Amino acid sequence: MAKAYLVGSGIASLSAAAFLIRDGGFDGRDIVILEEQDREGGSLDAAGSPEDGYTMRGGRMFEIRFDCTYDLLGSIPSLDDPSKSVTEDTFAFHEEFAWDDHARLVDAEGTVVRAHSMTFSERDRLELVRCVATPEHQLDGKRITDCFSEDFFTTHFWWMWCTTFAFEPWHSAIEFRRYLNRFVHLFKTFDTMSGIYRTRFNQFDSIVRPLLKWLTDQGVTVQLGTRVTDLRLAAGKALTVEAVEWQRDGRSGRTEVGPGDLVMVTNGSMTADSTLGTTDTAPPAPDTSRQSGSWRLWEALAAKRPGLGNPSVFDSSVEDSTWESFTVTTKDPTFFKLMQEFSGSEAGKGGLITFKDSRWLLTIVLNHQPHFRGQPEDTFVWWGYALFPGREGDFVRKPMSQCTGREILDEVLQHLRFEQRPQILDQSVVIPALMPYITSQFLVRSQGDRPRVVPAGSTNLAFIGQYAEVPDDVVFTVEYSVRTAWTAVAGLLGLDRQPPPVYKGQHNPKVLVEALQTLHRR
Repeated sequence: MAKAYLVGSGIASLSAAAFLIRDGGFDGRDIVILEEQDREGGSLDAAGSPEDGYTMRGGRMFEIRFDCTYDLLGSIPSLDDPSKSVTEDTFAFHEEFAWDDHARLVDAEGTVVRAHSMTFSERDRLELVRCVATPEHQLDGKRITDCFSEDFFTTHFWWMWCTTFAFEPWHSAIEFRRYLNRFVHLFKTFDTMSGIYRTRFNQFDSIVRPLLKWLTDQGVTVQLGTRVTDLRLAAGKALTVEAVEWQRDGRSGRTEVGPGDLVMVTNGSMTADSTLGTTDTAPPAPDTSRQSGSWRLWEALAAKRPGLGNPSVFDSSVEDSTWESFTVTTKDPTFFKLMQEFSGSEAGKGGLITFKDSRWLLTIVLNHQPHFRGQPEDTFVWWGYALFPGREGDFVRKPMSQCTGREILDEVLQHLRFEQRPQILDQSVVIPALMPYITSQFLVRSQGDRPRVVPAGSTNLAFIGQYAEVPDDVVFTVEYSVRTAWTAVAGLLGLDRQPPPVYKGQHNPKVLVEALQTLHRR
């Protein structure tokens, strides 16, 4: 029987393993996942305790058109109710706790801004339409700032868009254009965020854990602490992996890849070399000189032959791809009560709140509680992040990246003007996370910098995850990783069942009319 070796245990690899079993007829016992870290899940992480504080580096958003994700998770039983799938549980949670944001933007005075208007000038509208209509190849090597005037980056639209999706002005115009096209159907509800879906718990608990359980029940092996250092390629024009070379427990080894066996590689990692701080300490400066195995493996492969991408485009400009998040844990309900009153929404229904004039460009969100499995009823967890951690704060006069968790929380509370600030500070555990590659997939690129999922001439190798190329779809989403996994399995096995087409709302006249009306709101 053929075997499959999957490098990395993020959502792309877990999805690929599931597709191999469900659609490809593989026995789970013939699938091995090789993971460098000591835990599964990749960037969909979440951990901690009420006493020491919970932490998650990020929180992924979903929407109704994530067809690959819902198809996959429709096959996976929920941990809470095995009679329901994870997809059914996600839809049921959305029905009960749909976002309806009443405080999407907050100004320098700590006052909620009416965000219904996009505050566009006619020039902004024309530039936006021009960007959407420009063929992608004409945006090679261009930044967003190359396509828009300076005033565009002070509109309500930009503040909401960039903090929803984590775009910065110097990021790729190609990726920005893809996002505009991919999510044009969300324009009309962008201020309320009512088109956004969330999972019942954090994504590790709601997606990774049930998917892992299903896979291990099928016999899939996950080898933690195993760093894949290289793939030995066969001579000749065809792209064929003959062996997987790895390191584990201080020793090196090699696994031969037989005829019919498959190898799928998660190339690159947006959370590699991340560092965590504490309430009283700032995160250590990330050491990017060592780099994770996912980056080094891609570099080794790309150096062997053309057509396997250009990792240096994504991993060599850390100053352009770094931002910082923080997770707050408390047993004092004061902050939640004040925020529900301030925002006009109960926790879990309010969506993102951005302090648009913040030098760090802070955004926070009150999650539905509990947000972690096993989280006690008397414990509350919320999350935030900032796009400019290298800048000095408005109240805490130092760069966010050099701040302790307490100082970051203090900056947020001073933006909100809460009188109970000392009490909230004393009762909170804050864990910041500094991530040097978190938006590296948005960096300025050209065609070919990301390898195709199944490269030309490949007989048994595929790339999956955020740094493999899927035309039209958008990176920094769970959907993208799942789509690459499905594309890899279907492509390598020659299956008839292919991923559904990427949704293109720009071809729907009704969606276009609604989007144009949104652009002209006053």
